Amino acid sequence: MDVYEITKKFPKEERPELVSKMRTAAMTIPIKIAEGFMRRNPREKETAYKACQVALEELKYYVILSRDLEYYKNHEELLLATEEVGRMLTGLVRSARG
Repeated sequence: MDVYEITKKFPKEERPELVSKMRTAAMTIPIKIAEGFMRRNPREKETAYKACQVALEELKYYVILSRDLEYYKNHEELLLATEEVGRMLTGLVRSARG
């Protein structure tokens, strides 16, 4: 939800590209978690959870880029949140391995 709130304030010319990509990456994370949760096969679970990690890394890059472009100032809070989500995803990947 933070990504949606933050990107509302981005310049209009960024909406088709950067805003869209940030929001897609942010949405992919919970979608793939749900997908992994529904998988029975541990390898399929792990694959879904690793896809979350990829989306999270993309989101981190977009957050850093947005900071560098000076689109918002409280980037540290969002970066800390992505780090916390990353730790949780690492736990999910490990749990899928059994």
